[in-house]
Amino acid sequence: MVQRLHLVFGGELVTPEKNAFKNVDDIHIVGIFPDYASAHDAWKAEAQRTVDNAHMRYFIAHLHRLRDEETEASTTEELG
Repeated sequence: MVQRLHLVFGGELVTPEKNAFKNVDDIHIVGIFPDYASAHDAWKAEAQRTVDNAHMRYFIAHLHRLRDEETEASTTEELG
């Protein structure tokens, strides 16, 4: 079975018009989730919690897309 992991993270942006974080050290890692539905629930909860701050944004990263399941070692694994 292939896992489809998703990372939910967010933080304060320099400006709401761009996806550049004000301080990378302050990025909030919500967690890694086994499917999109649970990641979306976590993302939605954090987005709603911070709705009053226009500079706060949360994102879902599809970690499974970093891997190429057809090769023995993906390019990210070769870095280690």
